[in-house]
Amino acid sequence: MLRLGGGEAKSNKPSFVSYVTPEEIKCEKEPAKKQRHPDLLPGEVIFCDADPILKQTQDDLSQRGIFGTLLCSNFRVSFVSDEMPLEETAQHFKNKLYGENDIPLMCVDHIYGVFDEKKKLMTGGMLKNKCPSKMIIHCKDLRVFQFCLTFAKEEDARKIFQGIAHHCLEPKSLKCVFAFSYAVSRSPELQRSQRTVMFESKEDWVQEMKRVKGNLRVVTENENFELSKRLPKFFIIPAAVTDEDISKFPGKGLPIWCWSHHSGCALFKASSLPPSQEEGLLQPYMDRTFLFCCRMLHAVAHTHLYSLKTEDLSETLPTIQDIQQSYTKFKQFFLIDNSTDFWLSDVKWFSSLENTGWLDIIRQCLHKAVEVVECLEKENTNVLILEEEGTDLCCVISSLVQIMLDPHYRTLLGFQSLVQKEWVSGCHAFLDRCNPLYQKDKECQCPSPVFLLFLECVWQLLQQQSPAFQFSETFLTVLSDSLHVPVFSTFLFNSACQREITLQAESQGSQTTPFNCPAVWDWSVQFDSKAQELFINPLYADKFKQDKVLRKVPRPKHQRQMSLPSSAFKTPPRKGFFKDETESLKKMLRVKRISRWMSSPEGPGVTTREFYEAWQRRPVDFHGLLLPCLDGPAVRLWMQRYLRWIPEVQILGGGSVAVTNKLAELLVQVQELRRELDLKDCWETETERPQLRPGPLALARTSLRLSSSFPFASSRNWTFKPTIPTSLLQSLMVTDKLASQEDEATEAISLV
Repeated sequence: MLRLGGGEAKSNKPSFVSYVTPEEIKCEKEPAKKQRHPDLLPGEVIFCDADPILKQTQDDLSQRGIFGTLLCSNFRVSFVSDEMPLEETAQHFKNKLYGENDIPLMCVDHIYGVFDEKKKLMTGGMLKNKCPSKMIIHCKDLRVFQFCLTFAKEEDARKIFQGIAHHCLEPKSLKCVFAFSYAVSRSPELQRSQRTVMFESKEDWVQEMKRVKGNLRVVTENENFELSKRLPKFFIIPAAVTDEDISKFPGKGLPIWCWSHHSGCALFKASSLPPSQEEGLLQPYMDRTFLFCCRMLHAVAHTHLYSLKTEDLSETLPTIQDIQQSYTKFKQFFLIDNSTDFWLSDVKWFSSLENTGWLDIIRQCLHKAVEVVECLEKENTNVLILEEEGTDLCCVISSLVQIMLDPHYRTLLGFQSLVQKEWVSGCHAFLDRCNPLYQKDKECQCPSPVFLLFLECVWQLLQQQSPAFQFSETFLTVLSDSLHVPVFSTFLFNSACQREITLQAESQGSQTTPFNCPAVWDWSVQFDSKAQELFINPLYADKFKQDKVLRKVPRPKHQRQMSLPSSAFKTPPRKGFFKDETESLKKMLRVKRISRWMSSPEGPGVTTREFYEAWQRRPVDFHGLLLPCLDGPAVRLWMQRYLRWIPEVQILGGGSVAVTNKLAELLVQVQELRRELDLKDCWETETERPQLRPGPLALARTSLRLSSSFPFASSRNWTFKPTIPTSLLQSLMVTDKLASQEDEATEAISLV
């Protein structure tokens, strides 16, 4: 209270005391309002909610934020602001399923509770002690949400915290995933023509084999999954494999065809044979295993000139556990709770990223894929890659090899078909690797971002050779996000058998509406047509343009564009040669049944370097062979995916987005000039000239300045801080510390 008169000395301390809490002021000024809920999807049900909740910003020591309602449904954790929504003038990329303040349940990675300013990781849904004052949610798409619970009633705060933790962190069954509720409740739609090859029928595999001119055999014995539940319904094997061979070892050890080279050789993948469970039958089992392996190797070698090289990926690449541990360390540098943590990590940011080993794993996978490409392209030998299950790193390497060699898989539809063939139909264990059910005690499960590792490798190729790809990095980023959206059936099962059995059971059990679970490739479920235009790379070099330029260049029929000279290619033998020389070739194959690249006296690095340099000396052809650069800083950080939610690193009006947008505008101008020249040569009138539509990124010209996070984060939501905070800057600029520290690069040079 204020003192009057008295002639006493004035006090410097403020003397005003408020006896009204901020909560009471808020309640007095604002009348009771009706709780707001988001637009619910078909089948979505709200479990719990709380109000008022403060969604805080990432500023240091700040309580700023937005008040609203926090709720949890069977699909998402959603925050609905009390403020009126701003005009969506700059909305170029809006997801129909969830907004910027929504978190799909499968996208929740970790939940932390703040008790007395101490951050604690939550491992279950029940609170034994008092309710935390703040809840921090780390998402798998690297978003960070902070919700202050102190303004809500303690009962409501405890209820919403336990509800979110329970539905995100407690183990659940597959039937509890929102995709099943959504598929049953959504209104039936007209089925559009599906242009992405799904590889769910025999005809799809036959057409694919005809496209690459492979001469193999389509297996239909597993149509009802009687042969093996870990194999596709239909798959392709060498013609020399007999029906008796197929029935052995329940589908294990079979060389499954991936892709055929134009010279006749092919790429195969296989799983390892299971060990014997009975000690008394160990020796007979090993004998049968050896004979079976020899037969399979002979069958693969028989495909093309009796030449074969095999590679056990489990011996030369990191394990699934190593991939998981490396990525866990790597992603922590992008899950920023506040700006102070960011500036502290910025001091040694690049060296810290390198120490996680994630970029090195990407480099190793790309290098291994180049080695396989060299065998197929230069040496014209069959390649058989091996793995314990044949559905993890085999999928990574085989997919990368096909992208490097086949330009069809660099198109949007071709890439989607490749994922369907090698990953979905190839029985990659998405349910175990992505862990959407949060099964902590499942022994056979090892969550690991194997599919994300593949997308990382593809992004490296894309950023190095952008005109060779029809799809953009935005497409890859959205695809990585869609991995954790519990709506689609594409990334929800461990095998084709599990997918078909589960979906058939749901279709038979549904009495009201047909079970219609969409595939992730139906992008209209998430985005409108304007947003989907951002999936197309405006710098993509169309095939017909390359053909027009290279039309007069004669090439041998058996070589594709950008093919390297074949040093190991031999002319096909005359008829009857194999029949006469079968025994000698079998003996040679037994002696060198597994040919390793490490057996070369020069080593794999030297031969791969020569192969890469020979490719570099040839004319540029974005529709031919494509190899990555693996030297030094060539393997870069996927900035759009990892840095899009961090305000401090955003470049307003700059970054790769601005460069690509400017190049797209220049490309449109070049096309217009070329069209005018063609019309002038043909003496065509001005009225007959067709109009060119601007490129996808050129549609964003309505914005004054694009952010480097475009199109995922709107610039109007960021508070840009171009300088380091003063308090932190003073702590970093201490003379004693700077004098005692040496630059890492200088220290490394001195050691040399």
